Amino acid sequence: MRTIGRASVAGLGVALPPSAVQDDLWEGFFDRHYAAGGRRGLAKRIFANAGVRTRQAAVSPLLEDVSDWSTERRMRRYQVEAVPLGKEAVGRALTDAGVAADELGLLAVCSCTGYATPGLDILLARDMGMSPRLQRLFVGHMGCYAALPGLGTVADFVAARGRPALLLCAELTSLHLQPPDARADIQQIVSHALFSDAAAAVVLTPGTSSGYAVSDVAALTDTTTAGHMTWDVTDLGFRMGLSPQVPDVLSVHVRDLVDDLLSRNGLAVVDVDGWAIHPGGPRILDVVQERLELPDDQLAASRGVLSAYGNCSSPTVLLVLEELRRRPEPPQRVVMLAFGPGLTLYGVLLERA
Repeated sequence: MRTIGRASVAGLGVALPPSAVQDDLWEGFFDRHYAAGGRRGLAKRIFANAGVRTRQAAVSPLLEDVSDWSTERRMRRYQVEAVPLGKEAVGRALTDAGVAADELGLLAVCSCTGYATPGLDILLARDMGMSPRLQRLFVGHMGCYAALPGLGTVADFVAARGRPALLLCAELTSLHLQPPDARADIQQIVSHALFSDAAAAVVLTPGTSSGYAVSDVAALTDTTTAGHMTWDVTDLGFRMGLSPQVPDVLSVHVRDLVDDLLSRNGLAVVDVDGWAIHPGGPRILDVVQERLELPDDQLAASRGVLSAYGNCSSPTVLLVLEELRRRPEPPQRVVMLAFGPGLTLYGVLLERA
């Protein structure tokens, strides 16, 4: 077995469904959606303060109300919408990397918003001319942080096997709009105000000749707070549980995770000039900024992605990385951070050759 030892981000591609303005979503749908629950005023304030200006929906509530759809119907629609979105992101990433589809040794797909067999990994490999000997991996139900363990796993394959590989994160949260609830559950209001749809793909190649090398991966899970973030499969789609205590838990752990990741690589926070932080919401970003003592400009990419695209679950941190990559002077060293059920924190250190 040939060992290369390092893997680098050679290409990244993004695909987005049609976009809608947050205010239009409120006025055109959610205003009446919450009118019967007695918390219309609260819901309006949550939407206004979510930090989101525009976001995408493969199934827009302005056109289709899926809140009473069965889970079976939602899963069938997931396959219809996710396949072309995934193709677009994968095609752009391959073009950006200068890698042909049949050169890939591994295709990994992360998604927590839809399931079917054959899944995206099989259908995309078939439709895009990937090798029949392609190795495949599907990662489900990890939620917002899935891109980072996915990236680490793909990087390990590339480093060990010396072959290019691709990670696709595709999420259609719009399919999981929940029905009106007389209790006007605050956690549902928050999720409806934040979440969005997107697909992002990243190609990794052996060595460090181009792009960002994946230097290290770190994880930390606090299982004592496992109930703070949930994603339950119900008869009416998947239902989000999102405790307001999540930022407090992150405040306890995020500095330790980052210090451990950096110190074992001989680095400190001041040595990092790029931060790709998953914008789970404004409070999440505020807590991370405070605990890491970062200046406002280091959160600009994450806040910009939240404003323009919303929280797209697993692809979101890759959208932030793409913002950093496309700057006139990209950072030399990037720390990616994402958070999700568990409660779990993941970090990835990227360094330019």
